[in-house]
Amino acid sequence: MSSPFLDSVRSEIRLRGYSYQTEKTYITWIKKYIYFINKRHPKDCGPEEVKAFLSWLAKNRGVAINTQKLALNVMVFLYGTVLKQPLGELDFSLARKQRHLPTVLTPVEVARIIEHLPAREQLIAQLLYGSGLRISEALRLRVQHVDYTRDALQIFNGKGQKDRVTILCPEIKPLLEKYAEEAIALQAKDAKSGIGVSMPDALHRKYPKADTSPPWAYLFPSTTVCEHPVHGHLCRHHLHESVMRKAIKKAVFEAGIYNKRVNCHTFRHSFATHMLERGADIRTVQELLGHNDVKTTQIYTHVLGKHFAGTASPLSLLLSTRGGEIKETSAVYRAA
Repeated sequence: MSSPFLDSVRSEIRLRGYSYQTEKTYITWIKKYIYFINKRHPKDCGPEEVKAFLSWLAKNRGVAINTQKLALNVMVFLYGTVLKQPLGELDFSLARKQRHLPTVLTPVEVARIIEHLPAREQLIAQLLYGSGLRISEALRLRVQHVDYTRDALQIFNGKGQKDRVTILCPEIKPLLEKYAEEAIALQAKDAKSGIGVSMPDALHRKYPKADTSPPWAYLFPSTTVCEHPVHGHLCRHHLHESVMRKAIKKAVFEAGIYNKRVNCHTFRHSFATHMLERGADIRTVQELLGHNDVKTTQIYTHVLGKHFAGTASPLSLLLSTRGGEIKETSAVYRAA
């Protein structure tokens, strides 16, 4: 669906410097809302239709509460910023489906999966696990974002448009340097054909030659060129996320891990959990992950089991005092 109205929404999003991924997400939710109101123009609707839409997501679609919050944010942006018709207070049915505990791999499982990945995907997975990156953050890394002296990675425009610095495993620095050299060589080859790397539109206007400058080369460039979604010029984007998703799915199967649902984000979950297991301060982990609120980071304490706060199952004490086995349940309780 493309229309002058949606084009005006895109203009408002780009005016505020939101990422292209945010733009796609907002447009997708606005399209869903338009279909929900039977393709009427949103300006002819208002708070009642928005409340009905949000309640429908909770009752009929069974979305998680965070998904409903995202839809609410989009509606507030649509009416408050684009249409200049603020919604005011809304009374709608809240989603009951809560966030699930994250899936966490053991260090051995991480190693087994990485071993079954191709070389390039191995390095990306090592960044996800070793630095706690989201897949989008790993693929958007440019040559200038790696600080080899401080063993650090600079993450720009992460989730919520936040910048941060996270740790870099020193053992993979030689590999990163190798991929950086290959990326710069590919960029130089593209430049001879008038093709540069993709750049945010504002930066492209401010630094028109930056797209052929080595510091701006992606560490993991796409194998093909494409049209830039804003200005339409041919450019080379970073590797698509689907490449990594498919590789991890195959590697998980080959590693024989069938009891856990593993995806790219699982490596970030495992990074946080293993850091806490080794005694890292939760505030430090919060900073490395880029969480606004420590409550978001605290979810990893729920998967630590006996390693957190010294807790252990009461059955462990019962078994240890009786030689490791319970011969007759009734006798145990009579003795206790």
